Amino acid sequence: MRHPRPAVSFRMIGALAVTAIAVTGCSSGGGEDSGSSPRAGDVLSSAPLANAAVLPSAARSELITYASQNGAGEPIVVSGTVAIPSGTAPDGGWPVLSWAHGTTGIADTCAPSGDTVDGAVHDYVGMVSATLDQWVENGYVVVQTDYEGMGTPGDHTYLNATSESNAVTDIVRAARHLDPSVGDRWFVGGHSQGGAAAISASDQAVDRAPELTLLGAIAVAPGSGLSQTPQYVASGSQAVAPVLSFLPITLLGAAAADPAVVPAEIVTPAAEPLMRAARTGCIADVRAAIGDIQVNSVIRPGADLGPWTDYLAEQEPSNADPKVPVLFAQGTADALVTPAASQVLVKQLCEKGAELDYRTYDGADHRAAVAASRSDAQEFTDALLAGDETRQTC
Repeated sequence: MRHPRPAVSFRMIGALAVTAIAVTGCSSGGGEDSGSSPRAGDVLSSAPLANAAVLPSAARSELITYASQNGAGEPIVVSGTVAIPSGTAPDGGWPVLSWAHGTTGIADTCAPSGDTVDGAVHDYVGMVSATLDQWVENGYVVVQTDYEGMGTPGDHTYLNATSESNAVTDIVRAARHLDPSVGDRWFVGGHSQGGAAAISASDQAVDRAPELTLLGAIAVAPGSGLSQTPQYVASGSQAVAPVLSFLPITLLGAAAADPAVVPAEIVTPAAEPLMRAARTGCIADVRAAIGDIQVNSVIRPGADLGPWTDYLAEQEPSNADPKVPVLFAQGTADALVTPAASQVLVKQLCEKGAELDYRTYDGADHRAAVAASRSDAQEFTDALLAGDETRQTC
């Protein structure tokens, strides 16, 4: 059974907030007074968080909606959580880790802020929460965005580099509006889909929020190379059957951002179980729906894959030009984001002059890399807070 979100109807509040923003507009900055117009990072609603998404070490846990912008610069409402440590904040306020989650799906029920112990994404979210709780225990505010269209009105623009970068940045602003103990020094971190978002934010967030001080980025097994998904599936080879779980997510996510991508013109009726599972369920539901579906049966003969491929290529983390140091963490046993794929991305970022520290974790698979890299990530952020240099691979 999947439980509704706690305390208040955030979809209703979000819908009202979208209406208000659409009428008055939303600026990307935080300095000029725009009257009644919500600005990026303004808190639109808040309530105590009371589900499995609570980080136990937090003295205060809030479920919020806040104003942000999508990849086209249009105003949107995003939901997320804020966890404030116990005790007295240091001078300048608590440092912040803004966490970007890995792929859970694109439906509202997949939003990590709605996690329950028997929920659709608890096997993943609960594991990550255990690691994030250690950050709170060590004196970091942890904020977690749900991204555009997950738990709030609209569709999720899966992998959209700008939308996700905006979401992880603006929730830091929102946390500072919510609680005066939250400082302006922050880090962006993420896993898989969120690892790519962290790399994008390492480029875009500095200019987006000049009133904040982004010190570094942590990218754990960042997703890359997904622009090859259309061609992999179109090859018809059953050897790429595992990629079918990303077919509906990447296709529907691209369509949500780009009207040139029309799923009905790309997939056949044989793919409908996958599409239906993605629209209403989460990643485990999509994987379960694959069943005996054959790869060579899901793409329409002669379908134009160009807009879908182009959209995904525009979101690749290799397009980023990091402006802050990056810790890149990779498990050696990761079969989803392989070490070989990550080494290609590392090379691409290094060629741009990135300050990057590439670390590997023996025997860690895709999910295990989150916990395995935590100690190194803590050392990385502590060093940057102290003004020290970090290890460089490039």
